[in-house]
Amino acid sequence: MQVSVARTAAMAMGLVALVAGMAAAQDMPADDTDDLSRGAVTNLPLPRYVSLKTNEGNARRGPGLTHRIDWVFSRAGMPLRVTAEYENWRRIEDAEGVGGWVHYSLLSGTRSILVTAAMLDLHSVPLPDAPVVLRAEAGVIGRVLECKPDWCRLNINGEKGWAPKTDFWGVDPEESFE
Repeated sequence: MQVSVARTAAMAMGLVALVAGMAAAQDMPADDTDDLSRGAVTNLPLPRYVSLKTNEGNARRGPGLTHRIDWVFSRAGMPLRVTAEYENWRRIEDAEGVGGWVHYSLLSGTRSILVTAAMLDLHSVPLPDAPVVLRAEAGVIGRVLECKPDWCRLNINGEKGWAPKTDFWGVDPEESFE
């Protein structure tokens, strides 16, 4: 008898959570907006890259302090990709696709990258046979200074150089800027 009572209670709690989730969803932004390329709040491009401003940032299930924390980011400067906006909240994801909703005050517009190659070589000019000025291991974070179609100029620990876009995460393949 205890098993069926516990099972019934668990089902009831699940139903309450489902109803609460549906009610919360009415206040959440729809994934389909009129213009998917611009944020509803900032009018900035979506998706776009930003970085974590602090050493700790909670990623929540939904846009608000009442939503459960699913993930805690713990590296200042970590590149993140903003995929949606709702009031003061931004839905973000990291290089592995993990994310959630974070308060905008935890984010910086400073562009950064995460080295994804086993070893990234920073070159003096954007050519594969150019002299290497620095080598960085996977997991190292750097700043983006500018990007051309296939290469970006980076600053890693004060050293500046060029690296192919395929060796790091934090810019889109078609992105170019100065």
